[in-house]
Amino acid sequence: EVQLVESGGGLVQPGGSLRLSCEASGITFSRYFFAWVRQAPGKDLEWVASMFNGELNTEYADSVKGRFTISRDNAKNTLYLSMNSLKPEDTAEYYCAADSSSPCTRRTDCRWRGQGTQVTVSS
Repeated sequence: EVQLVESGGGLVQPGGSLRLSCEASGITFSRYFFAWVRQAPGKDLEWVASMFNGELNTEYADSVKGRFTISRDNAKNTLYLSMNSLKPEDTAEYYCAADSSSPCTRRTDCRWRGQGTQVTVSS
């Protein structure tokens, strides 16, 4: 059974930073495609960032490019999202997503998704 467990969310002031983690189990971590997606209150799920071809390829939504960094540690079966220069509009529930057959990029329908971690950016 594939399990994705996010952590690291919280309340942060505008301009602050957070690092989200996603620990995966039940899979051969290095062989999967991963992404982060988010959902703000009252809005649809939004794709944020993806990593595929190992760590050779990363892609980011325009809204987070230059501020967020996706990374992975295969030895720890963990995916990360480092978020800097946070803005109030980044407030959302953040989900880790995974797929085994195709890159989890620029879409929100990856095969597996975790339960989420809440990020609130407010002064």
